[in-house]
Amino acid sequence: MRSLIALFAVVMLSACGLQPMYAGGSNGVVARGLSSVDIAPIPGQAGWLMRNALRDRMGVAGKAEPRYRLDVRLDDQLEGLAVLGDDTIARERRTLRARYQLVDIATGTIVLDATAGSDAGIDVVSSEYATIAAEQTALENLSQQVADRIVAQVALTLREGA
Repeated sequence: MRSLIALFAVVMLSACGLQPMYAGGSNGVVARGLSSVDIAPIPGQAGWLMRNALRDRMGVAGKAEPRYRLDVRLDDQLEGLAVLGDDTIARERRTLRARYQLVDIATGTIVLDATAGSDAGIDVVSSEYATIAAEQTALENLSQQVADRIVAQVALTLREGA
């Protein structure tokens, strides 16, 4: 009975039109497309973190001649949220937003123009060192999250164009 249910589920899923994003592994259309993207330098510490996260996800090591260029502009904001009666801040929010464009190098055509972002809450404690460490950790985590969103959208765009 279980095998019949599993077989039915597989048949129903195959009929829904879903396709694996990375079909074909490292030789698939999406993986080859991602490895053909050159990531332009991004200024600042957040830019350095973002570029490294993007490079890790796109598999740019040892790639051939790039076909696309990814231009990213970041907006990193840190703001106080909870202000106590003595005018001290008890909580902060760090927001990282990215506007990015995927450009076809040969023609200069913008293939994708989009934004991605994420935010994180930070508790402000009595230790200044601990607060600074929490702000830094938040930036590192946000860079990873935003990079995931950018790569997913670029992969979808490259898959649709293939």
